Amino acid sequence: MPDHPSDHLADLGVTLGDKGGQLRVWSASATSMELCLFDERDPTWVAKTIAMSKGDGDVWSATSKQLVPGVRYSIRANGPTAPGHAFDSSLHLIDPYARGLARTSSGDWRGYVQEPDTFDWGHSKKPRVGMDHTVLYEAHAKGISKLNPDVPEELRGTYAGLAHESTIAYLKDLGVTTVELLPVHQFVSEQRLIKQGLINYWGYNTLNFFTPHAAYASREAQFGGTGAVLREFKGMVKLLHEAGLEVVLDVVYNHTAEEGLTGPTTSLRGLDNKNYYRQTPDGEYVDVTGCGNSVNTATAAARRLVLDSLRYWANEVQVDGFRFDLAATLGRDAANEFQPEHPLLLAIRDDPQLSDVKIIAEPWDVGMGGWQVGKFPDGWSEWNDGYRDRMRDFWLTDIGAARANGAAPNGIGSLARRLAGSAHVFSQERGPMASVNFITAHDGFTMADLTAYNEKHNLGNGEKNRDGTDNNHSFNYGAEGSTDDPEIREARCKAMRNLLGTLLLSAGIPMLTAGDEFGRTQRGNNNAYNQDGELTWLPWEHEDWQDDLLEVTRQLIELRHENPALRPVRYGKWGETVPSATQMDWYNKQGLAMSEKDWDSPEERTLQYLAASTPEFEEFNRILLIVHGLEDDVTVTLPEHEGVTSYTLLWDSAVEDPTESMDEHGPGSELVVAGASMQLFRAH
Repeated sequence: MPDHPSDHLADLGVTLGDKGGQLRVWSASATSMELCLFDERDPTWVAKTIAMSKGDGDVWSATSKQLVPGVRYSIRANGPTAPGHAFDSSLHLIDPYARGLARTSSGDWRGYVQEPDTFDWGHSKKPRVGMDHTVLYEAHAKGISKLNPDVPEELRGTYAGLAHESTIAYLKDLGVTTVELLPVHQFVSEQRLIKQGLINYWGYNTLNFFTPHAAYASREAQFGGTGAVLREFKGMVKLLHEAGLEVVLDVVYNHTAEEGLTGPTTSLRGLDNKNYYRQTPDGEYVDVTGCGNSVNTATAAARRLVLDSLRYWANEVQVDGFRFDLAATLGRDAANEFQPEHPLLLAIRDDPQLSDVKIIAEPWDVGMGGWQVGKFPDGWSEWNDGYRDRMRDFWLTDIGAARANGAAPNGIGSLARRLAGSAHVFSQERGPMASVNFITAHDGFTMADLTAYNEKHNLGNGEKNRDGTDNNHSFNYGAEGSTDDPEIREARCKAMRNLLGTLLLSAGIPMLTAGDEFGRTQRGNNNAYNQDGELTWLPWEHEDWQDDLLEVTRQLIELRHENPALRPVRYGKWGETVPSATQMDWYNKQGLAMSEKDWDSPEERTLQYLAASTPEFEEFNRILLIVHGLEDDVTVTLPEHEGVTSYTLLWDSAVEDPTESMDEHGPGSELVVAGASMQLFRAH
């Protein structure tokens, strides 16, 4: 029964009791509904049907002594045939709240009743890494360990493989704090891909919001009976937590695998199409996701479905946060317009059951008014695509343009704003922790490919190279793809060091894409969503230059950790001392305060960024970061600043071996900064 008489949407799905179980399903449009229980030996044979009764709040329910753990069940629903409805009483529908799913030999899906939660978490606890200490690592649950030779073969590419001691040791050694997994809710491949003989590798096509994707479990778990897949998933979370690593899930609540109106009807469409999906008055879908349908979070039932799913993963499965795919869709109202104060966006932030989780928005979708970067409520963090594009431009396309035309098209001001936390994008109240900075993500070129390809090479995707963006902000340094030219290879490696350095030394939350730390390539494929193979799996055998780049990444993450001036929690205010902010001073190459020309001139792409922390929880810290964005070397005069007596060089992107000795310099001294490079100093 509901926790409170007025909370009609409580306890949806199956609730177990002493006398079997009760199923509760919401539908405002159905005229009848029945629960189907399947034969234990034949999941296609309906052993029993039970009529469901409609109660308060449009919730249908049925009770059965046979509704016990392991039993497979479905729902059949009937209702109006008017436009906007899609009832078909012959279809066996998945309970939207099903905690377990199994597939029949014919490919149909059945829910099954999950075992009561008896998982032993032991001493495992959520690490609760502060946002300012967070370094996100976006990875694929299968791809991260599929080629790891230190993982037993039967565990490679599984949840257990991700949790294997060798995988965890790698992540800990790298220094990242939080693994952000591409979708792990049960998903299926789109009908179009199936017809092409391809699959959906990334997983952005969710079938059900409460079950882990079974194919990522070990074979032993897949055939281990009720609850085995879920136990392996929880075991993964437990082991990562014991190592101090967080788990963030990329979640897809904006659309489902039911696709467009002619797609497969598996759950929400057959239960209440008119209320679960955004539609026009004549029943056509309002598709703001580009995936065929859009979940209608203007309805209370859809909002509750999302919240209950989040609560389940955050509490019963103990995950640490969520990255919301196409989150602008979740914030659209009944008129399909984005509202920053949308009740779902506020509920996710304010729900007491979600108080300790990280919430990250992909702040756009493909509908009208879909680009909403900087518009989400306080408490949310957002992917910052402006950061991505400007940093790529500064280090790549501007360099290419300077080579071609004799001058870069942009000054350094745009880079500086984002380096300092993108205060021009996010409000003073939200601060730099609202910005998730990234150079690459699963979608697009890898970091190595940004430096090796001017054009996408997506023929392998089966769409004649039409898919994927043409706006890559990349530069191949004179050769398309792999090359043996030592000068090009050296320039590419330095460009990767610059991109990594910018990412990991900027204010905001850095997100590193798995493999970028050692220059993984996808051979120019910038949309590898249907490539499940060595093109997309993480390689564990590296060339020498890749090991060098990996060591650079390790050092940069450690430098970020050691220097709080690089990771302010709040924006500073002129003339005030703001706790956990950064006092910023900007100098040109002569060591003088930046002029307007210094900011904007394509000929003056050099700055010195002196940042001092305003301590709240950590010791005082001050750093100097020099950024030089032209390929000719430049002589720089280190700035003279009150309280600074010396500068110790900590890192130089022009140096391939980061273990080389670092020098000390006095204020006012001159030093040569190599073309297109960065240097980080600690100021004393």
